[in-house]
Formats: sequence, C-alpha cells, structure tokens
Amino acid sequence: MDKFKEIRRILIVILFFNWLVAFSKLVYGLITKSAAMTADGVHSFADGASNIIGLVGIWAASKPVDEDHPYGHKKYETVATLGIAVMLFLASFDIIKDSFLRLSHPVVPDVNIFSFSLMVAGFLINVLVMTYERKKGAELSSDILVCDSMHTKSDIFVSSAVIVTLISTKLGFPMLDTVVAFVIGIFIAKAGFDILRKSSDVLCDREAIEKAKIEKVVNGVSGVKSTHKIRARGREDDVHVDLHVTVNTSMHVDAAHELSHRISNALKEKIPGITDVIVHVEPLSHKQLP
Repeated sequence: MDKFKEIRRILIVILFFNWLVAFSKLVYGLITKSAAMTADGVHSFADGASNIIGLVGIWAASKPVDEDHPYGHKKYETVATLGIAVMLFLASFDIIKDSFLRLSHPVVPDVNIFSFSLMVAGFLINVLVMTYERKKGAELSSDILVCDSMHTKSDIFVSSAVIVTLISTKLGFPMLDTVVAFVIGIFIAKAGFDILRKSSDVLCDREAIEKAKIEKVVNGVSGVKSTHKIRARGREDDVHVDLHVTVNTSMHVDAAHELSHRISNALKEKIPGITDVIVHVEPLSHKQLP
C-alpha cells in the first residue's frame, strides 16, 4: 500500500503545478486572443484533469484482494489511463474545430514580453514535472505516472510550438497562430492514441514477458527437462505466468510439487514484476527423449 500512497502524493503535487500553469495560459490566451496559447492552456488543464482521474484509479487499485477479485484490483490503474486518453481526444477535437473556425474568422493575437515570459516559465515547469514523473513512474511501475508523463511530454512540445508562434506573430505572420493550434490538436490526439494502445495491451492480455526469457530461467532449474506452452499476461508490476514443464517419469509427486515451487521462486527472483506462477508438470515421454 506504500506504493499507492507514494503515487497519490506525486499526483497531487503534479496536479497543483499543472493547473497553476493551465490557469495562467488560459486566462492570458483568452485576453490576448491567442489560439495557440489558449489551446496550450486547454492541454495543460487536461493534464490536471488526468491527474484527478489518476487519483481515482489509484484509490480503486489500492484495494486488497477479496473474494470477488482474487487477482486484486491493480488493473483499475490501467483502466484509469483510458480516461486520460478520452480527455485528450476531446481536447484535441475542440482545438481542431476552433482552428478551422479561425480560418474563416481570423483573429490577430496580442503578443508582448509577458506572454513570452509566461510560456517560457510554463515550459520549464513542464520539463521538471515530466522528468520527475517519468522517473517515479519507472521506479514504481505505475501506468498512471508513465502515461501522465507522456501527456506532459506532449505539453512540452506544444509549449515550444506556441513560443515559436508568438515570435512569428510578432514578426507579422499572425496566421501561423491558427496553424500551430491545429498542429497542437493533432499532437494531443496522438498522445491519446499512444496511451490507449499501451493500456489496451494490458487489458487485452498481450504477452507481458518474452517466452525465451522465461524459458531460459525455467530450464536452468534442476529437474526440468523442457518447457512449453508459456504464457505471461498483466501489468509490468503484476505479471501472471503459466507454463508446462516435462520431468523424468520416475519423479515422485512430492518432488514434482517441490520442483514447481522452485520454478516459481526462480522466476519471481530473476524477472521483476512476476507475482504469480502456475506450473503444470508433465512426464517426459519416450518421443521427447533426445
């Protein structure tokens, strides 16, 4: 449970910074009529909203194993990332729609030193948040933190594009503001797609660990003659493995039972993230003999 408490603490801190940056960009973008800055503000608000979804997901995922959920509730964290993807798609749609409207009703944004300072400050905050969140996500094997860092990373590129837009507007090319806002919308949609793909891999039980890696460990356990029908599914921090091993036909059932425990312990020790192993023991037939 300490892991989930740590993730919650990180999300609350990041939520504060995301909404601080978002509020500043949105207010100033609306005042100066900058489509790119307003779009960036919407993106930053989506970052904050995704943090709230993450907090709800972590609360659900932290529940212990019960009778109805013998495998635990950890996948709720992965389910929560789907909510982040949906919010990104909605934000993308709204920004792209507004960009098309501006093509027929152009607006020249007001650009000054304050707008530049605001964007640079937001850019630096996003870099710090993304670096910290990605590092902690890897340490804690957290889908929420990893996906949210992807979201924040896209915000960094978006902010860079807005800074370029402000410069071009100051130089007399205001139409680029609308074009960049459209590109930002596409970029946000791509971030949502990347998160959706990563989450679906877990929820649809895509192979979590390469078979060759598992086979190498199992075949190194004394008493195992061969390994086959290897399957691994789940999240990076909660992988479930089931496999078949062949042993000498003379092996007693007690020894076979002890062997299955040694295989399970070896896999959990040598491959991080494996939490459950089911071993099916089979006698080695004459056809399998070398």
